[in-house]
Amino acid sequence: MTLTLAAAEKILADNFAPWVLDLGLAVVSVEGQEAVLRLPWSDRLAREGGGLSGQALMAAADTATVIAVATARGGFVPMTTVQQSISFQRAVVGADVLVRARLTKAGKRMAFADITMTAEGTDETAAHATAVYALLG
Repeated sequence: MTLTLAAAEKILADNFAPWVLDLGLAVVSVEGQEAVLRLPWSDRLAREGGGLSGQALMAAADTATVIAVATARGGFVPMTTVQQSISFQRAVVGADVLVRARLTKAGKRMAFADITMTAEGTDETAAHATAVYALLG
């Protein structure tokens, strides 16, 4: 079963805390075992110095991974984050961020993801994360 963009947007709207929804994330694409979300630039998400905060990037990476798992499964299943690690490589200032979550392994009970975040209009990595999820359903 293929997950549509509309179904992915509904998963986003129905399964996340209000503060995560306040980030304004939008699903750009879903295919195979990958999801791409857009984190729109907002001064509210900037830290001292004007760069996008690490907290916003971590939340976006976590959220994109949920959508990638749902894409691979053909729909939402209960899951929880087991581990997430992130490396910040360059500041993002005044630009939307594309968050690409790709599952590297999707088993029955666990999923492993590689997440790359780039400022829109560049191929240079702003942040790179990995995540492990327990699939509960």
